[in-house]
Amino acid sequence: MTTMLNYLARTNVLVMSFIAFLLIGAAFMPVEGWTGGVPLDMIQSGDAAMVRLAGMTAEQKQAHVWVTALLDSAYPLAYGAFLAGFAARFSPPSWRPWIAWPALATVIADFAENGFQIAALTGNPDLLAVKSVLTPLKFGLFLLAASIVIGLIALVIARRLFRR
Repeated sequence: MTTMLNYLARTNVLVMSFIAFLLIGAAFMPVEGWTGGVPLDMIQSGDAAMVRLAGMTAEQKQAHVWVTALLDSAYPLAYGAFLAGFAARFSPPSWRPWIAWPALATVIADFAENGFQIAALTGNPDLLAVKSVLTPLKFGLFLLAASIVIGLIALVIARRLFRR
């Protein structure tokens, strides 16, 4: 894990993962048009996701499968690499595994959610019940990872101000 975190903390990797994070995030803008409404990823309740799924056409479901398989599989890799890399870069080496784990756990939760969504979109709608756990977990872990990065940014700024 240390080798991976050292790699993610490299300047060029941080810059590229941040750019990918922004570009992939922007690529989600037309998704509502393709899927006929709010993407399942944004619905935190399994019951609400099942209602949304029931209202989708076959074409909208197929579009959602592609969005989930391609776009929403690349997105957690980009934001996870950036958040974990930033946390690793600006924290003491002994803290790296602990301070980066929320970002890495977010990626795992997002991939699990994607798998259940694709299964639901392709014929197993009852699997969306797990969204009541997975989606809030994903968003909570992302918020924790982003908060760590914001805290580290504040710490870096404070250190630079007090050095002068």
